Amino acid sequence: MPGKSSQSVAACLGLGLLICGVLLATSSGTAGILDATWTAPTTNTDGSPLTDLASYRLYYGPSSSPCPGSSSVMVASPTSSPGPNQTTTFRLTGLTTGSLYNVAVSAVDALGNQSSCSNIASAVARADFAVSPTGTVNFGSVPLGSFADQTFTVSNTGGGTASGSASVPAPYSIVSGSPFTLSGVGTTQVVKVRFTPTTTSTVSANITFTANGGTVSAVVTGSATGNADTSPPTVTITSPTANATYTTGSRSLTLGGTASDNVGVTRVTWANSRGGSGTATGTTSWMASGIALQAGTNVLTVTAWDAASNTKTASLAVTLSDTTPPSVSITAPTSSATVSGTITLTATATDNVGVAGVQFKLDGANLGTEVTTAPYTLPWTTTTVSNGTHTLTAAARDAAGNLATSAVINVSVANNVSVANNATPPPTSAPPPPSSNGLTFVQRASKISSPGAMATTIRITLPSPTQQGNLLAVFVTWGDQTQFRCSNSRGDVFTIVDSIYDSANNQSAGTCYAKAIAGGTTTVTVTFPGAVQYRAILVHEVAGARALDAHSIRVQNSPDTSANAVSSGIMATTGPAYVFGATMDDSGACPMTQTPGAGFAGRVATACTNLIQMRSEDRVQAAAGSVAATFTQNLSNSAITAGMAFR
Repeated sequence: MPGKSSQSVAACLGLGLLICGVLLATSSGTAGILDATWTAPTTNTDGSPLTDLASYRLYYGPSSSPCPGSSSVMVASPTSSPGPNQTTTFRLTGLTTGSLYNVAVSAVDALGNQSSCSNIASAVARADFAVSPTGTVNFGSVPLGSFADQTFTVSNTGGGTASGSASVPAPYSIVSGSPFTLSGVGTTQVVKVRFTPTTTSTVSANITFTANGGTVSAVVTGSATGNADTSPPTVTITSPTANATYTTGSRSLTLGGTASDNVGVTRVTWANSRGGSGTATGTTSWMASGIALQAGTNVLTVTAWDAASNTKTASLAVTLSDTTPPSVSITAPTSSATVSGTITLTATATDNVGVAGVQFKLDGANLGTEVTTAPYTLPWTTTTVSNGTHTLTAAARDAAGNLATSAVINVSVANNVSVANNATPPPTSAPPPPSSNGLTFVQRASKISSPGAMATTIRITLPSPTQQGNLLAVFVTWGDQTQFRCSNSRGDVFTIVDSIYDSANNQSAGTCYAKAIAGGTTTVTVTFPGAVQYRAILVHEVAGARALDAHSIRVQNSPDTSANAVSSGIMATTGPAYVFGATMDDSGACPMTQTPGAGFAGRVATACTNLIQMRSEDRVQAAAGSVAATFTQNLSNSAITAGMAFR
């Protein structure tokens, strides 16, 4: 066809239409379809073979000469070079059922050249889907406060799949059967429609069924009698108790009871003040099962409804009381096992309500962070401890704070030690502490949360990359009495050292540390079980420290009743030690001055932010002895002060 006039295809183009019934005049819609089939052209007007056929334009409409016209669709040709007697079929949809349509087609080549129109074929649009009954559906006279139901049947009359829905305005409503999907000729779906009058009048409306771009409409009508129903139902909880309160140890509860109404109860619903809601099964005798309870008090409210939307409620206060501790045991390694390198610790834990977390412990001290989801496993690098016998335990807790500790597992750590020729092997006990010259402060970082901000974490990134093998000492404080755990972006293992709570000011503080760190850009994170305010963190990086030697933490002057000097309390060191000290204003009396103790170097000195002010200090103690982290405040107010000594 390029460069040539397009040949009329009328001589070789036939149009056939399939007709299937006529919809009754009482029902109107645009769900009609026509299937048009024609034979493809094979030559151009000059008789040359057709090689660039692109598409067809299918014209249709009530006009006796639809081509050319405004109503048309483009149909892509499956091939550019049709063979003899090749046919194409296309379904026209969204037509008015029962109406006569005239249809013609033309061919279009790749350059947009269009042939003349084919001969015209005519047919009546048949229904893609049908709805019965087709006449006006009368719901009759319905008492106010009650309702009546009628049904319509939607059927597939055009083949393929008819997918759609039904809609109707109030006081009518669709009860069931919509949306619908009908696959294949003859498949049906029953749609239930409800009339719920609200005034004493006759109400007529159109119900509309829509599918595959077409619509079918019908008329519904009904009237109401009597006076409006203003009487609420009655509802009673009878199970698990008829009393106003109930206590259980099970997290799931089933409620049961009765309801009644002067006209009729339409549904019964329930809601839990701690979260969750649903619809009970049954009406006059109802049951709601599988209601999830939270620890503490759950107020369960049951509501009975009638058709006029009158309601009545009944409540039961259910307390989920959990005093049963979890059970926990270590399954790997086994007792008396010999271990080396990196191994995986495994524990099993169960609870009548649910396990909140499992904390592994090495020689009584926390090992790594708490594992909060099953499976309860933790990698342990045994080279971080001395060769010899060590103890492992696992502590499990539930959301109610019940705790349980596993039986002790004794293991023997046996890692290879490189020994020079003729040298004496090192003992299996802990290595001697380094000289005081090897203990060095490297860098510090601190952060205080914004006023009013609540979160489950606080984190700080150290200003410079940390060095592999160094130690991180952390002081943290927060406004609640909860646990905490420490971690960092390098995957280092942190040990919780101390934690203390000042009930007068509702403020806690604690310490943790990580030794033999991986090194690199490091963000330290402290995580709490729930969102808390007044969070602050302070971190020191220390070189040359390999183990915790002594520690202490104290609350002083609470509530603001004593002197200006504060102290962590005495720590007894066993040799040269790096002594870390930190203090924080505990009652929000800042700004103030916090002066490090004699012999200590001041490190972190924060501004007063969010009613919190912190100060840190350190020193290297040359020999074994007693030491305390001390500070002098220019105001006599509450403080929490902590100290850790590392060798």
